[in-house]
Amino acid sequence: MQSFQYYIKTNVVFGEGSVCRTAELVKKHGGSRVLVVYGGGSAKRSGLLDRVFALLDEALLPYDSIGGVQPNPRVELAREGVKRAVEFRADLILAVGGGSVIDTAKAIAHGAANPETDIWEFWKRREVLTRSTPVGVILTIPASGSETSDSAVLTNEQECEKRGLNTDLNRPAFAILDPKLAMTLPPRQVSCGVTDILMHTLDRYFTPADDNELTDALAEALLRVVIRNGPKVVENENDLHAMSEIMWAGSLSHNNLTGLGGVKDFSVHQFGHELSGMFDAAHGATLSVMWPQWARYVVDTDPARFAHYGEAVWRLTRKDGESDRDLALRAIDTTEEFFRSIDMPTTFTELGIGVLSEEQLRELAERCTFFHTRVVGKFCPLDYDGILAVYRMANK
Repeated sequence: MQSFQYYIKTNVVFGEGSVCRTAELVKKHGGSRVLVVYGGGSAKRSGLLDRVFALLDEALLPYDSIGGVQPNPRVELAREGVKRAVEFRADLILAVGGGSVIDTAKAIAHGAANPETDIWEFWKRREVLTRSTPVGVILTIPASGSETSDSAVLTNEQECEKRGLNTDLNRPAFAILDPKLAMTLPPRQVSCGVTDILMHTLDRYFTPADDNELTDALAEALLRVVIRNGPKVVENENDLHAMSEIMWAGSLSHNNLTGLGGVKDFSVHQFGHELSGMFDAAHGATLSVMWPQWARYVVDTDPARFAHYGEAVWRLTRKDGESDRDLALRAIDTTEEFFRSIDMPTTFTELGIGVLSEEQLRELAERCTFFHTRVVGKFCPLDYDGILAVYRMANK
């Protein structure tokens, strides 16, 4: 077992009806003036937002709100939220929604605590974040794991750039996980969420570390649970048991538990971020496109690792005389088939962006390397040429 540090401060309240504890948790975590952040209207249409407002009113907690968060959350809206939070003197930011809403709330929280600094400076690493405002979460979309994670992603439309920021200051103070709230999602959104959950663990599972037995077992168990229950919630969003398993898996998959002792790779997430930044493609869909291509490109780095993944996660049986590499490729194919089975894309054409020009592919690779200033990944570090080759493999 490798050395690691593990810290998660988030107070998780899981279960049907747990949203009723919103005001109690706000007060418990120091909130007295609340800015509520929500998305494009589903929280309004479902009645959840009015329910949250009523709970705050009943507890005599003043609140303001800001909506309109989009997938691939925009820095411009977050900046507007910072102004609103500062003017209202909010001391807790409450996200009602999924990953994009939560990441926007985190950005607003950082900006409200540092009003002298434009929040994009933190995402560009030009300023170091040292303080923030508490964030609470009422989760409605199991996918990003942002409700317990140390990460947040923002998109700058003017620069066509999507960036992630990792810091323990991103971890919410509390997260309400009520699986009943996710049971009105359209199948496409559920499929994207299932894919994102799988990828948060797969991007930790493929690591240079090879002696983290318990961490690997936790990761493999989580992957099996998602593979078993994911298709159930895609087919029937009213399956409360399956949705409960998916919602909890989403939180565990991205709070670092499934990668302890290893280094995060997150190559595939970096590939996906550039696709989302340039084409505004759905995050989960970019991951289902890029993972099989990345895996085939790097398989020779450690074919035994991929072969073990096939046996432990997919329960593949080694055929007589089958090499590690052949079993590894079969495991990759099986993963790709799973994505297709839940109607996720596996090529650029299926993603909806068409076959790209060589110039566009090169621009993606340049952006992924931050214009030739970094390599991507730890399992198999990829420079510009390697990244370009992976993008080319998906270009069909």
